[in-house]
Amino acid sequence: MFEPVIAPSGTLLGLLQRGRGDGTLHALTAPRDEALAALDQCVLSDPRHDWQVENRSLYYARLYLDLHGGLAEIERHLFHPDGTVDLVDTDESRTGLALSVLGHLASYGRRDALELLRRYAAFGGNWAWALDELALRDDDAGLRALAEPVLARFSAQDEAELAAAVRDAFEPRPWRLWAEDPRPHIGARVRAAQEAGSFDRWQRQLTPAGPRPEWSVQAVFDWAQEGFERGAARYVPAARCLSAVAGPEDRARIVRAARDGSDGARCTALRYLADAHDPEVLDLVEAAVASPARVVVDAALDSFERMRSLAAVDRARRWARRPDALGAAAGRVLACRGAAADSELVLWALREAVRGDGPDAPTLWPLVDGAGRLGIACAAPVLRHVYRETASSHLRGRAARALAATDPSFAAGFAVECLWDCEESTREVAARHAETGDSRVVDQLRRLAADPAEEAEVQTAVRARIGPDAPAR
Repeated sequence: MFEPVIAPSGTLLGLLQRGRGDGTLHALTAPRDEALAALDQCVLSDPRHDWQVENRSLYYARLYLDLHGGLAEIERHLFHPDGTVDLVDTDESRTGLALSVLGHLASYGRRDALELLRRYAAFGGNWAWALDELALRDDDAGLRALAEPVLARFSAQDEAELAAAVRDAFEPRPWRLWAEDPRPHIGARVRAAQEAGSFDRWQRQLTPAGPRPEWSVQAVFDWAQEGFERGAARYVPAARCLSAVAGPEDRARIVRAARDGSDGARCTALRYLADAHDPEVLDLVEAAVASPARVVVDAALDSFERMRSLAAVDRARRWARRPDALGAAAGRVLACRGAAADSELVLWALREAVRGDGPDAPTLWPLVDGAGRLGIACAAPVLRHVYRETASSHLRGRAARALAATDPSFAAGFAVECLWDCEESTREVAARHAETGDSRVVDQLRRLAADPAEEAEVQTAVRARIGPDAPAR
C-alpha cells in the first residue's frame, strides 16, 4: 500500500481524512456536493497510515447517513469499468474500507448497501471481506444464496485453497450454513473442507518449528542469526528460548555475545539480559547504540525501554538530554515510568520530537501519554498541535486524553468535537468531559446512547452523564 497523501488539517478533506469530529461538523454545514465528494475520496482512497488498527468505517458510514449520500462512487470503485482492476489489484487496502462502510450502512438498514455487498461477495476480488461483513448483517436466506457463486471460485483442483479459506474465515457463520446444505456439491464439499482445515491445524500443532528446551545457548544464538540472514528478526522469541535453556554458568557467554557477538546473538543476548535486569545490561545497551548495525541499535533501545527497574529509570535521567536515539528512548522511559520530578525532561523530549520529527512521529505516543500521566500543564500547547495535525487517529486520541488531564479548556473545546471522532476511545473521553452547556453536545450524547452500532464503553460513559441518576452538570 502506498503512503496516503493527507490534505492540510484546515481543509474539509484533511479533517475527514484524519477522522476528526470537526470533519463531520464541517461537512454538515458545507455544500452537500462538496461534502460528498470529499467523503467519497476518503472512502475510495483509504487515508489511514495503519489501516489494520485505525477506525474510519463507522465514522464515514454515519456521515453518509447524515448527508443522504448515494453509493454510486463506491459501486464504481468496487466494480471498476476496467473489469481487471479488481482482480489484478488484490491488496485488501484497496477495497477494505469501502466494504466496511457498506457493512455499517447495511446494519443501519440501507438496502442498497446490503445488495452491493452481496453482489461483491459473489463476483468481487476481495470477496472474503465482503462475506465477513454479510455474516454479521445478512439473514440466513441471503447467505445461503451466496453458496454457489462463492464455491464456484474453487475448482476441483483447488480443494486445498477452499480448506484454507474455510479455516481462516474471520466469521464462520456462512460456512456453517453452507455445511448444512443438502446438495452434495455444496454441503458435502464444505464439510470436507472444514475437516481438512481442522486436520491441517492439528498437524501444524503436532510439528512446531523452532528451538526446543534441550537446545544449547549456542544453538539458540545460531537460530536467531539464521533468522536475520533470512530477513526474519527472531531475537524476541530467541530470548524467551534462552531463558529456558540458560543457567547461571552461561551468563559470561551471554554477556560476551551481547558485547561482540553476531547480530542475531547480540540482539538476543541484550533482550535476555534486559528482561533479567542483569547489572551489566545498561552499559551493554549504551555500547550497542554505537553499533553500525541498525538491527542491533533497535534491539538495544527496545530492550532498554522494556526495563522496569529503578536502575533503568535512573540511567534514563542521565541519558535524556543526549541528542541521539538513546536520548529519545530515555525520554520515553521517563514518560512511562518517571516521577513528577521528571516532568521537565519529558516536556523537553516531547517538544524535541515534534520539532524534529513532526506530529506523526512514532516516538510521540509514549511522550503524549507521559505528559498526561504526569499532568504537565505546560505541555498543553504542544498537545493541542499534535491533536490538530497528526494523521493518526490513535495518536490524536492519546492527545485528547492527555489534554483532558492538562488543559482546563479541553471540556469546552476539543472535547466537543471528539464526540464525533472516528475512534471509540476518543468518543468515550469526550463523553466523560464535554461540557453539556452546548446543545450540540446533549443531542450527540443522546444519539450515541441510542445508536446500536456504538461501543458499550462509549454508551456507559454517555449514560453516566445523561442517565436518570447522573448528577447535573
